[in-house]
Amino acid sequence: MPDSVPDKLYFKIGEVSRLVGVEPYVLRYWETEFSDVAPVKSRSNQRLYRRKDVQTLLTIRNLLHRERFTIEGARKKLKGESRGGSHSGEGSQLGLNLASQGGGKDLKSQLESLLKQMRQSLRD
Repeated sequence: MPDSVPDKLYFKIGEVSRLVGVEPYVLRYWETEFSDVAPVKSRSNQRLYRRKDVQTLLTIRNLLHRERFTIEGARKKLKGESRGGSHSGEGSQLGLNLASQGGGKDLKSQLESLLKQMRQSLRD
């Protein structure tokens, strides 16, 4: 999978398939699942993906194949990033909170506290 997308305005589905490393039918399926991917159609009804679409598809592939997100999880992650509210690092921050609590608490209560913080973070 290439690190960067070629500097072009539009890409046909075959090109995008090669760039992203998935079959064209997967790209068409992802279009139905992710509203951020919306190729325009030519007069001959051929999909034309913009550079932004290709970058989004690369991100989706990474989330689904490398990071093992579900479709729903990847959709939520993309929505969070598009709003500018990336949650990266929150889990490690919560982990630091757990480590710093220590004291007389047993592991079970520390984990319960961590889960409570994570739930609240997800609600926010």
